[in-house]
Amino acid sequence: MATTEKICNVAKRIKLAAQDNQVVVAVSAMGDTTDELIAMAKAISTIPDERELDKLLATGEQASSALLTMALHEIGLSAVSLTGGQAGIITEKVQGKARITKVDPQRIQNELAGGKVVVVAGFQGITDDATWADITTLGRGGSDTTAVALAAALEAERCEIYTDVDGVFTADPRVVLNARKLDRISYEEMLEMAEQGARVMHSRAVELAELYGVDIIVAHSVREVPGTLITREDRDMEVLNPVRGIAHETDIAKITIAAVPDRPGIAYQIFHALAEANINVDVIVQNVSLQGVTDLSFTVNLADLAKAEKALEPVVRNIGAREMISSVDLAKVSIVGTGIRSHPGYADKMFGALAKEGINIMSITTSEIRITCLIDKADVQRAVQALHTAFELEKPEGEVKSIIA
Repeated sequence: MATTEKICNVAKRIKLAAQDNQVVVAVSAMGDTTDELIAMAKAISTIPDERELDKLLATGEQASSALLTMALHEIGLSAVSLTGGQAGIITEKVQGKARITKVDPQRIQNELAGGKVVVVAGFQGITDDATWADITTLGRGGSDTTAVALAAALEAERCEIYTDVDGVFTADPRVVLNARKLDRISYEEMLEMAEQGARVMHSRAVELAELYGVDIIVAHSVREVPGTLITREDRDMEVLNPVRGIAHETDIAKITIAAVPDRPGIAYQIFHALAEANINVDVIVQNVSLQGVTDLSFTVNLADLAKAEKALEPVVRNIGAREMISSVDLAKVSIVGTGIRSHPGYADKMFGALAKEGINIMSITTSEIRITCLIDKADVQRAVQALHTAFELEKPEGEVKSIIA
């Protein structure tokens, strides 16, 4: 959707799909429109009013939905564009990262019954207030969430996500040139990869897909190549390579609150303030207490750093901590795979590969199917390549020989 030429190409693909199917399309903004709108807002205000920012950002998807609908008209298709609110997407009253509370598909169903292709502006919804309803946005990548939510509400056969890559890869192909496209990946694995930085899918979209059993196909918007199916894990199959992919994230910031009094309720005060500001926290590390004080560190999305600092400033004063220190020169790198939970030795292999490259690990977090290391941002490309090689992810899974018993 970056240019009008690409929008016309998308329209041709939709026409083919509409020959045998009723089609609903959720679109994102054109190219860098969202970034440009944010830049304009921040040129006027350092921390723009969140309600007005949502209203501004929602225009990007509304423009692309109208343009795509015009392109469909030009090639003989009956179509109509709808905003998120007109499409019945109702959200909580949170600006910037609203979650969808329900979808009323009646308007969409009526338009489909009239033989129209329905083009919905992604990334947005409306609050459930008949008198003072406000536009909300779903967070970056929210068009994926829109598409899956609509697929679930309409009980669609499948949800197809078209992007600028051929599917889901074992690592970012811009970083690892021999990264391999996966034919299939489980919701659980895709969710972990998305949350740890893989940008091909939005994590909340994967959560919704798993909850409602919506199969997702991720494919290239222009090239006619098979994509990747995101679906339920096939638990009857033995996992040949427990590690399915390497994810990394550089848009993170670490906040350290130094000399925090070590007493009950302190952590609650810190993280409650962040929750009230609607800020997600990831890697959390607390040092061993020494003489009644400790240091507490955690990571947030880089875009949330200024808001997090503002929310924490009064807390830092009230609890008597020495200072708050922020760092933006870090990155996360993760190995992901459902087989990790039943195969020992993968942490050892991961840490060994990083050590061999001379990459220092600053902190470690894990889940059942993921191991994440916080490292220096300057080392992230070497780290991803080293891990991809160590776990032989460039090979088809049947050819992997270095399985750890």
